Amino acid sequence: MYFLSNNVEEKILHGTTTVGIKAKDGVVLCADMRASAGYFIANNNTMKIQQIDKHAGLTLAGGVADAQNIVDILRYHSNLHRVEKQGDISIHSLARLCSLIFHQNRGYPFMADILLGGYDANGPALFNVDMFGSVEEKSYVTTGSGSPVAYGTLEEEYREDLTVEEAKQVALRAVKAAIVRNIGTGDGINVAIMDKDGFRLLTDEQKKAVIEL
Repeated sequence: MYFLSNNVEEKILHGTTTVGIKAKDGVVLCADMRASAGYFIANNNTMKIQQIDKHAGLTLAGGVADAQNIVDILRYHSNLHRVEKQGDISIHSLARLCSLIFHQNRGYPFMADILLGGYDANGPALFNVDMFGSVEEKSYVTTGSGSPVAYGTLEEEYREDLTVEEAKQVALRAVKAAIVRNIGTGDGINVAIMDKDGFRLLTDEQKKAVIEL
């Protein structure tokens, strides 16, 4: 017999693996497509990479509704900045704004873990923002239930001089390794690149050209 729990954390779709890598010429974000709650697969076609603006994006891990709310707020402020300042908001400013959103709601916190990256006037940048509002700038990072497996690949293969083309191969291999070893990770992989040409998601054909999925 199963009993419904009042514990909010047990109701979060938490099974996932997301990866971010800062290369010398851009940022790569990568995530699996499975949303799970315990041993239950809630969705096998979840888009965990979201575009914030033409130069920025993020990955979602945690509560779907909370994460989507954060995405909507960041998109609003990024568009407002573009209208008022006639230019792109910096990735650092987006990370600080994301931190502020989490911090202001710490009494009833957003259950989400965000990897935020992009390419601005200062070049590529990658940040991890957790549910308490802590912000860390990263060269590479992974979140979710499959992150211990993904870190093994990242720590072995990451180099400071990686190009975006090389970084997307490393990111794909890291998430694929997590799919093999972690029950909460699976059902395909999405990859996004942010460089001087802006944000773009890789097509299925482009992903298959890099690694066998």
